Amino acid sequence: MGTILTIILLGIVEGVTEFLPVSSTGHLILAGALLGYDENHWKVFNIVIQLGAILAVVVFFWRTFLAVILGLARREAESWRFVRNILVAFLPAAVIGLALHKQVEAMLGSPTIVSVALIVGGLAILVIERTARLGHERGVADIGFGKAVAIGFIQCLAMIPGVSRSGATIMGALALGVERRTAAEFSFFLAIPTMLGATTLELVKNRHDLGAVGGGGIALGFLVSFVVALGVIKWFIGIVSRRGFGPFAWYRIVVGGAALAWLLAR
Repeated sequence: MGTILTIILLGIVEGVTEFLPVSSTGHLILAGALLGYDENHWKVFNIVIQLGAILAVVVFFWRTFLAVILGLARREAESWRFVRNILVAFLPAAVIGLALHKQVEAMLGSPTIVSVALIVGGLAILVIERTARLGHERGVADIGFGKAVAIGFIQCLAMIPGVSRSGATIMGALALGVERRTAAEFSFFLAIPTMLGATTLELVKNRHDLGAVGGGGIALGFLVSFVVALGVIKWFIGIVSRRGFGPFAWYRIVVGGAALAWLLAR
């Protein structure tokens, strides 16, 4: 497969899966195994194009961010709680991610781990969907301090490829009683510092080696990821409000099972 086509395909995969509870990293790893490319050459690319999806969050929720900024300037309690919740939920991933960075990198090369994690995560979603008692939070600022901290620690499970950062945070929030739409939006906002931190760390480590695609290829992947993610965010919020997370659970189980069968048959 040509390099340009691979860049576009991976950009689409990232844009579609970054905010769905299906694991974007896991899908990129499985795509690498399926396409047969050298994953080490594409490692930086796969991480940097996540920023395209993060930019989509900023653009889609620009009114929310503007309101928070203005609220901070006016010293409004709601805006301060919004920022507090994002920061305290981000800190566990920052600390634990730095401490276990080498162990996490070692797992990134294993499609088998991804396949098993997809299946287990899908089953967990089905259980949580049926047992969670949803609260009445109607915004990120309404989430209590303790719940925000707990969600931050649950997010750390996503260091296992295939678990899904958005899946861990959303399901963690649901298990703690946060309402569906608020849980999804909290996951979107929490992605910004989390992915910015991970991307910055990776770029610093690999600043002299952009891999097989170079700056132009990374820019194209970034753009594709941004455009696709922008459409996915709106669609995801709509389907979650109407149907919950069950469809994504079954998708995870089917894809994980098919991938595991394919890997074992190779």
